[in-house]
Amino acid sequence: MDARSLQLILGRARDLSVQQLHTAIARSGSAPPSLAGLEALIGERPAVLQSLGLGAAASRWLHAPDPALLDTDRAWVARERVELVDAFSAAYPPLLAQTDSAPALLYVQGEVASLCAAQLAIVGTRHPTAPARQSATRFAQSLARSGLTITSGLALGIDAASHEGALAAGGRTVAVLGAGLDQIYPSQHRALAARIAAQGALVSEFPRGTAPLRANFPRRNRIISGLCLGTLVVEAARHSGSLITARLSAEQGRDVFAMPGSIHNPLTRGCHALIRSGAKLVENVQDIWDEIGICFAKQNDSSEPVSLGEAAARAPTLDKDSKILLDALGYEPASVDELVDRTGLSSQTVAALLLILELDGAVGTHSGGRYIRL
Repeated sequence: MDARSLQLILGRARDLSVQQLHTAIARSGSAPPSLAGLEALIGERPAVLQSLGLGAAASRWLHAPDPALLDTDRAWVARERVELVDAFSAAYPPLLAQTDSAPALLYVQGEVASLCAAQLAIVGTRHPTAPARQSATRFAQSLARSGLTITSGLALGIDAASHEGALAAGGRTVAVLGAGLDQIYPSQHRALAARIAAQGALVSEFPRGTAPLRANFPRRNRIISGLCLGTLVVEAARHSGSLITARLSAEQGRDVFAMPGSIHNPLTRGCHALIRSGAKLVENVQDIWDEIGICFAKQNDSSEPVSLGEAAARAPTLDKDSKILLDALGYEPASVDELVDRTGLSSQTVAALLLILELDGAVGTHSGGRYIRL
């Protein structure tokens, strides 16, 4: 059986890990384990395969692979230029291989070498505030310009902002999917996915036709964290899926970073919980470099996030009422009515000042007709 056929069979063996595959092939008598050794397992009775350490689903599939399904997979792989990276390949990402339950095969579109590059995961809420979205974008830009590959999950919000930041910087970015590569989710990110494949890679452990089911995303998260030196969480609620990625990152012995925020913002509570649990508090890119401890050829980067003091020094001079309004707004979303109560200014004055400040880039709109300081 040729190598491509073995890879395609491997890709359909559900929940099969690198460790299980190596163990099963070794126990079957193939030494050292190799992709060719998989052939000895194909057609064996499920009970025998389970006795070698394989799971029930993988054992049933290896006992009787579906030739018609494999033919369709082969045609799709060729047509869509999908690369198959199996557990025995030199292209298999070494950091991921070190983790428990690393998938036995990866489907990749784009530059396979991106998976072996030094990576940082940036994840967070799907519904970020404007400052958090901006922070994710600018951190990704700065880190990508300095040589790190930015990895995330192609989701709305912080994930998309991180990918966009890396792309804007001319750097590489990797998107890990919770579905097959033919099932881009969310669908509005198809154009973004195409850009990522051209300037990095799309990767999934799921075969063609796998829908973006809820249960797939924790599995996706373990790949995101497993590929990376560390994970940065930018704005996450208490029960955010981003905290799963952070927990997995810690369990895999990788660095966990979190951006702090206002105690009044429910979207920062997950980050604060991470910091209390030992995650590194991040205020600027240098905090990440100090922990990762890898020497990159850092470049001057105008997109480098600055401190609040530096930002204030760069801000344009404001008139008295504008300054009162910005001070009253703080860094939490607020409505016009709330700002009227806080400042004593008329609603017409507040609305007019907000329009001017928005045009100047000092404030932005938020959900529910509220405004937030940038």
